Amino acid sequence: MSDFIDFDPEGDEVVNREVIEHNPPSTDRSHARRVTLQALYEVDSVGHAIGRVLNNLLTHSVENSRVKGYVTRLAKGVDSKQNDLDTVLQKYAPEWPISQVAVIDRNILRIALYEMAVTTQIPIGVAIDEAMELAKLYGAENTLRFINGVLGSIADNLEEVRLFLASETAPTVENENTDE
Repeated sequence: MSDFIDFDPEGDEVVNREVIEHNPPSTDRSHARRVTLQALYEVDSVGHAIGRVLNNLLTHSVENSRVKGYVTRLAKGVDSKQNDLDTVLQKYAPEWPISQVAVIDRNILRIALYEMAVTTQIPIGVAIDEAMELAKLYGAENTLRFINGVLGSIADNLEEVRLFLASETAPTVENENTDE
């Protein structure tokens, strides 16, 4: 960790803020999921177009072509199926209107659900574990339990969820020779 000094605009006070440095991702796909979360967060928060956001992120923060390819397919896939993904998420988290779920949590769930039920090349346990890792890194205090509960319920009903999400033609992420 490092210290970041911020100046108080209302006075002459110096405020020390701690900057949290995350461990690097363990795989290319883990890296891609982090970048995808950043892209979806921006799209969801401020409404920028997914293509514009991806172009900016991939130009300035990703050098690995395998990561770029997976980010592009995952982010565009989630974006194109967002309404259907949100319908499923609302069913399995009925006490929280999807619009009131924190932006980070909502997008972690969308990524995991897309990988679990649309692409189907990612093992269910890996999709859930990766979502949990994103929740640990970027979520609030209760995010981990919430994400785990929703994804566990979806996993228990995965065939039904897959049938629903397959009812429309969905872009899929091709099986690549990369690590999970």
